[in-house]
Amino acid sequence: MSITVIGYDGSPLAPEARRALASATLVAGGARHLAAVEAPEEARRAPMGDVAAAIDAVAGHDGDSVVLASGDPGFFGIVRGLRERGLTPAVLPARSSVALAFARLGLPWDDAVVVSAHGRDLRRAVNVCRAHPKVAVFTGPGGGPAELARALEDVPRTFVVAENLGGDERVTRCDHARARAEGWRDPNVVLVLDESRPVNPATWVAGRQPGPATWALPEHAFAHRDSVITKAEVRALVLARLGPRLGDLVWDVGAGSGSVAVECARFGAAAVAVERDAEACARIGRNAEAHDVEVGVVHGEAPSALATLPDPDAVFVGGGGPRVVEACAARDPRAVVVGLAAVERVGATREALEGCGYRVDGIQLQASRLAPLPDGTHRLAPVNPVFVLCGSRP
Repeated sequence: MSITVIGYDGSPLAPEARRALASATLVAGGARHLAAVEAPEEARRAPMGDVAAAIDAVAGHDGDSVVLASGDPGFFGIVRGLRERGLTPAVLPARSSVALAFARLGLPWDDAVVVSAHGRDLRRAVNVCRAHPKVAVFTGPGGGPAELARALEDVPRTFVVAENLGGDERVTRCDHARARAEGWRDPNVVLVLDESRPVNPATWVAGRQPGPATWALPEHAFAHRDSVITKAEVRALVLARLGPRLGDLVWDVGAGSGSVAVECARFGAAAVAVERDAEACARIGRNAEAHDVEVGVVHGEAPSALATLPDPDAVFVGGGGPRVVEACAARDPRAVVVGLAAVERVGATREALEGCGYRVDGIQLQASRLAPLPDGTHRLAPVNPVFVLCGSRP
């Protein structure tokens, strides 16, 4: 028996693909693929509406099988499912729908991040679209252009919806309102673009670019008021406990300068800074721009300002007290990290986290930095001590 996976993009099939089809006794694929190609009349058909059932049919077939799939079936496609069943197919790829979509716009895509919302949690794809200026999204039921536009209505984005590429295709550039309202045809792929960001220079690696070379940046890397900023030593531990990564959304509550939010964004996470002071909000925006990242800035006081925000994966609370900590924990992030200057607040904050089901550990950080003396020697200059409480899900 043999298994051949043929990618289809609307172009005439190559001779090798036609030969595989001619000898197949089982042909699996979507209805439009089965209708588009010529296969032996006596060959059994396995419609791929139910992917698991189609893979079962291929795995249990004694003869030669062909699996038809869109574009490049090794790129978020059926090849992975076959390999997970212990099957080793020959793969004849066509052009990826992502490559075609960017080609229709005349855009390079080596710097694009490609994510899939097909049969997966849409939220992580949305978070990537929040954090990055050029994202391609493989869509699926419940995770199409309208759902993306609704989830991203608070950030400026252009949507390019590419429908039925390689067939009766249509490529539409639109705003949030049209993306929400239009009745889009399946299959489609959506490009989510922040066209206000400058074009990236030529890169040596495809997709998301390498992470920051340094983090826990010194305080002078951020604009701040009267040294109201999470110090670098504290920020290093906070970042380690938050674990910001691609696909995450991190809240920085009582953000001050927004240094934690900015650093999380530098790691590729989507970040939202919540701050009640209007001047500080403007400062956060400038800090994000200076580090070439996007941070959503919410001017308001927690906990009420948190109500309309999308659910976070991790939260840093720089101010607000136990009520704010409880409101953050109620949204069930994997981690809630709290910075405290006053020892009296440690007990109540720990109780608030434990009451919400978090395992809590804490540490007092007391750093001393080298400072020069007039004779060229150095002394140790202490930095104010800070308590850091870390709540994590058991």
